Amino acid sequence: MTADAEVRSARASCEVRTLCRGCDGDELQTVLEYGAVPLANALLGRSSSEEVWTYPLTLACCASCGLAQIRETVDASALFEDYAYFSSYSDTTIRHAAALVNDLIAARSLGPGSLVFEVASNDGYLLRHFLDASVPAVGVEPAANVAAVARENGIETHVAFFDRGVARGLVDQHGHADVLIANNVLAHVDELGDFLVAVRSVLRPNGIAVFEFPYVVDMVERCEFDTVYHEHLCYFSLTALAPAVEAAGLRVVAVERIAIHGGSLRVTIAHTGGESPRRSVAALLDEEQSSGVGAVGYFDGFAARARAVRNDLVVTLQRLRDEGARIAAYGAAAKGSTLLSFCGIGDELIDFVADRNPHKQGRFMPEGGIPIVGAGELARRQPDYALLLTWNFTEEILAQQASFRAAGGRFIVPVPEVHIR
Repeated sequence: MTADAEVRSARASCEVRTLCRGCDGDELQTVLEYGAVPLANALLGRSSSEEVWTYPLTLACCASCGLAQIRETVDASALFEDYAYFSSYSDTTIRHAAALVNDLIAARSLGPGSLVFEVASNDGYLLRHFLDASVPAVGVEPAANVAAVARENGIETHVAFFDRGVARGLVDQHGHADVLIANNVLAHVDELGDFLVAVRSVLRPNGIAVFEFPYVVDMVERCEFDTVYHEHLCYFSLTALAPAVEAAGLRVVAVERIAIHGGSLRVTIAHTGGESPRRSVAALLDEEQSSGVGAVGYFDGFAARARAVRNDLVVTLQRLRDEGARIAAYGAAAKGSTLLSFCGIGDELIDFVADRNPHKQGRFMPEGGIPIVGAGELARRQPDYALLLTWNFTEEILAQQASFRAAGGRFIVPVPEVHIR
């Protein structure tokens, strides 16, 4: 094990919660046990033989407030100290960010006198669009290696986990914000109430916060069991989120379902007493109530369907191997790590994982020690099949890998059910 891995492992304490992260209730009901799995983004370094530290992973639902969550909390410093996820390597993510920025600039009349904060701003993939439009923007990013890339590109970025103290520092240095953006952040937050109070404290009286996060309804309906990993502490419905927002002195004023990441919610939040909620809020709350979202029973059958996908995928891969097929994978993503771990798939079935991100290339997946290579290797080595671990970007990847497909290569898409394209 490398020195970096030793430090990470030493810090990675794991607390098992018995109380709900949303309401502090003591009625957490287990939905699916994943067993002991590695941290999803803890890619191995120089050798596939490094010792891999694993931690229990259990999806549960609160019988009191309906918040889906994992029971385990791993020390955040271990999750983000050497982070390998860089948003700029996804064309879909960049286009999505640019569209959101353009919409906000138009809807809020943002300009040189405005101010935008982004929490978990990553490598600046989103904020750069504000700066290009002459709208001042500042990021907060906990992963120092990722924040360094944003700074190199001229994006002011504070290295920190966003909380009340960081919020005070932002206001003292920059003033209050017209817009705060937190895309794919809420799932990572352990103390949701404190986080929301910090959000409220940085907003101007007429300011808004925009949150995007994977929608638990899509996760359940599409059997997206691989969305669950140690970084994702909670899996929200609007029913579960709205009371926490109100308790922090804020309220949801708009909501929409969006397609990115296998199905997400975009929620707009403002100060209590500010903007009036749009009809979309009540409409989605009514829809969730009618569907039983917010009750433990909503998850009935989820575990069985996840295990069915696991069994089908392993049988399919083994059959193809027995027939002499060469199989690779595409996308060294966190959800891919969960899928490989839950299914017990390693280098006996998968030869390599191709990925566009150079920060991942030359390393190994934490499950099974599968080597990670450049995206171009898929067409160069031309395996017969590639297991698509980043199925949430299926169309983007199919287009990028046109030469692999033209030469006869096919993709195995595992979710919501195993199929070949």
